[in-house]
Amino acid sequence: MKIRKSSSTSSSLRCRDEADRLASLETIWKNDLPERLDPMMAKELRQSLRRSSFVYPFLAIQLFAVAAMVTEFRIGSAAESSNYVGMLNAKLLWISGPFWMLVGGICVVIMPLGGLILMGQELEEGNHELLLLTKLDRWRIVIGKFITLWGLCALTFFSLLPYVVVRYMIGGIEWWHEAACAGTVLGVAAMVCAGMIGASAFRRIAARIAVLVLFLGSMLAGSAAPLLMSAGVTRSCGIHYHLTALAAVICYSVMGLALARSRLRLSILAYEMNPSSMMIGLLIFSPFVIGMITAFSIGYGGFIGLLGMAFVTCRLDSTFKAPKWISPPQAKVPPPLPP
Repeated sequence: MKIRKSSSTSSSLRCRDEADRLASLETIWKNDLPERLDPMMAKELRQSLRRSSFVYPFLAIQLFAVAAMVTEFRIGSAAESSNYVGMLNAKLLWISGPFWMLVGGICVVIMPLGGLILMGQELEEGNHELLLLTKLDRWRIVIGKFITLWGLCALTFFSLLPYVVVRYMIGGIEWWHEAACAGTVLGVAAMVCAGMIGASAFRRIAARIAVLVLFLGSMLAGSAAPLLMSAGVTRSCGIHYHLTALAAVICYSVMGLALARSRLRLSILAYEMNPSSMMIGLLIFSPFVIGMITAFSIGYGGFIGLLGMAFVTCRLDSTFKAPKWISPPQAKVPPPLPP
C-alpha cells in the first residue's frame, strides 16, 4: 500500500508540474508580441526594448523634463508669436524654452544613435544572407529596423505629452505652436533615424561617420531650399508649406533606407554599378535637383522635386527579376548509374 501511495503521489506531482509549466508557457505566449506583427519588427523590438540605449534615456528624460519645466516657469519664458510656425522649423525648438530643447536633443540626437549598430549586426555576422533566403526582401528588413528605431523615439516623445498639456494649461502657450514643435521633433527624428540606419550598413567607423555627415548635409540643403521658398512665397506656414515638409520627411527617410538596402545585395552583375556608390552620388546631387525644381517653379514645386527624388531612389537599386510567365529552368539531374 505504501508503494502504491508513493507512486500515486509522484504521479500527481508530475501532473502538477506539467500543469504549471503549461500555464507559464501560456502566460509567456499571451505577453509576447502578436503573430500578425512583421517578423523583422518583432525581432528588433525584442532586442531594442532590453537595450540600455533605450531604457536609460527613457528614464532620464522624465526627470529632465520635470527639471526643464520648473526652470522654464521660473524664467517665465513664453513662446513668441509668429506667422512662420510650422513643421520642420527647427528654430521653434530653440525659442520655445528649455523643455523643447531637451525633447529635441533626446528624440532627435540621443535615441537615434542606437541605429549606428543596427545594420552592422546583420552584415558582419552574415545574418542578412539567411534573412534573404526567407520570404523577407530587402525593403522589409530595413523598414522593420526603421519602424522599430523611430517607434522607440516616438514612444519616448508620447510619454512626454502630459508635460505638454501642463505647459499649455499653466503656461498659456498656443496649441498650434506646441503642435508645430511636436511635428518638428517627429519629422526630424524620422529622417535622422533613416540616416543612422543607412550609415550603419558600412563596416568601418570612419565610413559610417562620413556617410552620416553626407546624409545630414544633403538633408539640410535639400530640405531648406523648398521650405524657405515656400514660406517666403506664401508669407506663412500654411497648407503648401506643410505639404512640402511632409514631402521632405518622405524623401530623406526613403533615401536613408535605400542606402541601407543597397548594402544588402548578395551579388552585383558585371555591367552594374555599385548600388551604394549610386546612392552616395544621389545624396550629393539631390539638393541641386530639388533646388532647381524649386527655383523654376518659384517656390511652388519644391514638394514635387522631393517626391520625385524619393521615386528615383526607390527605382535606382532595383533587383532584376524574370517575368512571371517565364518558367524556371529545368534541373539537370544526372541519370542513375547502371547496377
